[in-house]
Amino acid sequence: MKFLDHPPRFLFFTGKGGVGKTSIACATAIQLAESGKRVLLVSTDPASNVGQVFGVTIGNQVVGIEAVAGLSALEIDPQAAAQAYRDRIVGPVRGVLPEAIVKGIEEQLSGACTTEIAAFDEFTALLTDSTLTVDFDHIVFDTAPTGHTIRLLQLPGAWSGFLEEGKGDASCLGPLAGLEKQRSQYKAAVDALADGHRTRLILVARAQIATLREVARTHEELAAIGLSQQYLVVNGVLPASETAADPLAAAIHEREQAALARIPAVLKRLPCDRLALKSFNLVGLTALRQLLGSADDAMTEIDPAHTAQTSPAPLAAPDLATLVDEIAVDGHGLVMLMGKGGVGKTTLAAALAVELASRGYPVHLSTSDPAAHLSDTLDAALENLTVSQIDPHAETERYRQQVLESQGASLDAQGRALLEEDLRSPCTEEIAVFQAFSRVIREAGKKFVVMDTAPTGHTLLLLDATGAYHREIARQSRNADEHFTTPMMQLQDPKQTKVLLVTLAETTPVLEAANLQADLRRAGIEPWAWVVNNSIAATTVVSPLLRQRARNELREIDAVASRHAKRYAVVPLLAEEPIGTARLRKLANREAEPVAADGM
Repeated sequence: MKFLDHPPRFLFFTGKGGVGKTSIACATAIQLAESGKRVLLVSTDPASNVGQVFGVTIGNQVVGIEAVAGLSALEIDPQAAAQAYRDRIVGPVRGVLPEAIVKGIEEQLSGACTTEIAAFDEFTALLTDSTLTVDFDHIVFDTAPTGHTIRLLQLPGAWSGFLEEGKGDASCLGPLAGLEKQRSQYKAAVDALADGHRTRLILVARAQIATLREVARTHEELAAIGLSQQYLVVNGVLPASETAADPLAAAIHEREQAALARIPAVLKRLPCDRLALKSFNLVGLTALRQLLGSADDAMTEIDPAHTAQTSPAPLAAPDLATLVDEIAVDGHGLVMLMGKGGVGKTTLAAALAVELASRGYPVHLSTSDPAAHLSDTLDAALENLTVSQIDPHAETERYRQQVLESQGASLDAQGRALLEEDLRSPCTEEIAVFQAFSRVIREAGKKFVVMDTAPTGHTLLLLDATGAYHREIARQSRNADEHFTTPMMQLQDPKQTKVLLVTLAETTPVLEAANLQADLRRAGIEPWAWVVNNSIAATTVVSPLLRQRARNELREIDAVASRHAKRYAVVPLLAEEPIGTARLRKLANREAEPVAADGM
């Protein structure tokens, strides 16, 4: 493995949920320890299952892994860290500042930014205080801080009181309140991350065009702030040996190889390893020791009882057409698809829009995803369908100028400089995009509006807490007594808005979707349905490896159906990519002929 050649002291694994970060980090820690090194494995992933992987209880204390000499582990609980962090900041001002201000601070501290900063706060000492890690040769981190987090840490602290006085705009800067005392330690930590002799960042991806594009953006974002010592691991590549007599497996293999051939140019310069897709769950030492092996090892732990050539019957579950039937009843409304990157939101949004338009309803399909290529996905104009793409960069610049011209007009030079710094925070983009979305939302009273990539629950709550949109709508009303509906009010109304959470039938994506659902509920938005995308269990396969993975999916699909979703649909993994209006309709119309694997 190239990423294990002459490894430095700190190894960070980063990537989207479900790509295999935790498994690869654990396998790396085992391999280093069994080579004679003393290794500490640290997880800051809120979806971490390091303890389950090793079959031991791991918490916020260093625990030795008895089965592997030289290996210890530590799990930082990001939620607990975030709560302690909030208590430390809000506690001293509760009862001192007006309740409205305290609530505003609490809301600023409620989102993902706070969780990231709090987790970074927890492991900063591991990067900077050598006395804490003197017993270890290597520290392996499952989940690196994002470029977003590091940019936040690099912002100056002088705006803290500035925001509390109401001069700043809604942003995610709140999580940094009260951090001035730790700034020297944070700077040392960021310096350690940027030092290639001490730190190596391993970007983990899958062999999918959309996922590789996202990883390319992560690479550029981290390199731009000095973290240039990066390696790439493409995980879960289907072995060519699995393609015999299985048209679906052959199609997947061909698709993955095409994606790897078109890998973004910025990633081509990185040292790269490819790991074969495994059939088994990566739990236990035997499985983890095989993860970094060759493609020939992929079949080692397949259950002999499941090697017969006859395929199990495809999963019986509601399909996407069932959801479309229910959506279509109202004749109009807002449909938002939400979920983490790489789960297929853009494709499913396009499929829903195409099917609704094909039924004769006017539809506006809108996306703010910079990686979304709707023109390629749709391939042709369709009657009743309007398509728009919101440019996040253009909207952010427009929003910055708007705020500077209004709020910044009466500020002195220092105040304006602080406001400009506030507007450079990473969450400004999400707020700016929501402004653009709010313009599109108004159309949902007369047509269907399908939105790909919606703002998070935290952003919605933050905007609502500031009252920014209520005030803006009120200002725009000609009559002070005129009734108006804000975007937030519309999103909270189940008669007007249906939120669909998109996930994959894998542990981490399901957990992340459940966390997103909790975030939305806190904002008063109840998700309408879940969509489990690209399911092998919903197909017919011959490949022994894919059949075993299909069985592994059943537990996650059951969790969605029985614990998380009020209604759900399962979309099968297809032999042909759903590009073009005809194929998109087959995803959401049960009367259309299915995209059969043997049609390749």
